[in-house]
Amino acid sequence: MIKMVITLKRRNGMTHEEFTHYQQKIHRPLLMSIPESERYIRRFVVSYPVTAPRYPEPEYDSVVEAWFDSMADLEGLFFSDNFLKIVDPDHENFIDLSTFGRIICEEDVVVDRS
Repeated sequence: MIKMVITLKRRNGMTHEEFTHYQQKIHRPLLMSIPESERYIRRFVVSYPVTAPRYPEPEYDSVVEAWFDSMADLEGLFFSDNFLKIVDPDHENFIDLSTFGRIICEEDVVVDRS
């Protein structure tokens, strides 16, 4: 399995609530509407920060994790015409692209008590 982890910060002038709403109600349905999402994504998780008084303010408004069977499948999604023409242009509507972070990795599960 290949996983992509993406850190996202909201664009200037947008509240965290506006960012979350946009990501959940507008961008996510856009991503899920393209056939490549159904074909290639094996698991997709978005994490949002919670209030944690004894910890510093988070640097990001969300962290996205997407799992794929292979690097070819990851590229099949992110380099597809549908993603490049429909989904990717929407990122500028809610993300500060200058702070966008990404890592492509394999997990090393240390503990799994599920």
